[in-house]
Amino acid sequence: MNLPQFYIDDIIKRALEEDINYIDVTTDYLIDDSETSNAVFVAKDSGVLAGIDIAAKVFQLIDSNIKVKILIHDGGQVKNGDIIAKISGHTKALLKGERTALNLLQHLSGIATATNKCVKLIEGTKATITDTRKTLPGLRALQKYAVVIGGGKNHRFNLSDGAMLKDNHIDAYGGITGAVEALRGKIGHMVKIEVETRTLEELQEALAVKADVIMLDNMDPAMMKKAVEITAGRAKLEASGNVTEANIRAIAETGVDIISLGALTHSVKCFDISMKIQCYRMPLL
Repeated sequence: MNLPQFYIDDIIKRALEEDINYIDVTTDYLIDDSETSNAVFVAKDSGVLAGIDIAAKVFQLIDSNIKVKILIHDGGQVKNGDIIAKISGHTKALLKGERTALNLLQHLSGIATATNKCVKLIEGTKATITDTRKTLPGLRALQKYAVVIGGGKNHRFNLSDGAMLKDNHIDAYGGITGAVEALRGKIGHMVKIEVETRTLEELQEALAVKADVIMLDNMDPAMMKKAVEITAGRAKLEASGNVTEANIRAIAETGVDIISLGALTHSVKCFDISMKIQCYRMPLL
C-alpha cells in the first residue's frame, strides 16, 4: 500500500504549520543558520515500525539538503535500543522537525505494533483483522496505512466505499428489510451492502434480504458461533464491539470472517522513539 507523495506532503505541511507557525523562538534565536549536526532515531520499545519514510520527509520539507539514512524500514521488527535512522544537516532543521517527525512515526508504529499483535493472536483461524472509520481527523489514510503494515486489512476509507446500515440507519428508516431494499434500488452495481445486527433474529432478516456482509455487533462468542452456523456461508460475517486481546482468539475461533477494531486507531498507545543529537558542529554523516 503506497500513498501518493503529494497527499503525504500535504499532511506534513499542515502539521509543520501548526507546530512551527512562522518562528521557532528557541531554535531561531539560539542556533546559527550555518550550524550542522548528526542525529539518530532510537527505538525505546519493541514492535513493528511504520512511518519512517514519512518522518524523513518532515525534515526534507523543512530543508531539502537534509540527509536521512534509513536503517530499518516500514514493517521491520525493532527492539529497544535499535538505531532506526541517521539524520544529518542543518541543526535548525533537525530541531524544528523533531517533534512533528516523532509524532507521526510514534503514532503509526504504535498502530502497526498493536495490529500485528492482534494478527498473531488469531493465527490459524480464517478471520482477518480490520480497522474502522474511528480515526483521527486528517490522519485516516496514514493510520490505515499503518494497519496494513502491521498485517491487518482496511475497512471503509470513507462513506462512499460501501453502504453500511448501522443501528441508527435501520431505526431511522424503520427496519432492515425496507432499508436494504431501498438502498439496492439506488446504489450502483459495484457497491456492497453491510447490515449491522444485534440479535440472531436481525441476522436472519439480513440473510433473507441477501445482505453482502453482516456485522455481529457486541455479541458474545457463543452467539457469534450460532450466527456462523445459521449463516452457513451465505454472507461474510464481521465481529465488532468489545473486542479485546483477552477475547479476540475466542471470537476468531467462532468462524467469523472479519474482526474489526476501532481501538487500533482511536486509542492506540504510541510506540516510544526518541531523536538524539550525536554530533554538533561536526562533519555530516
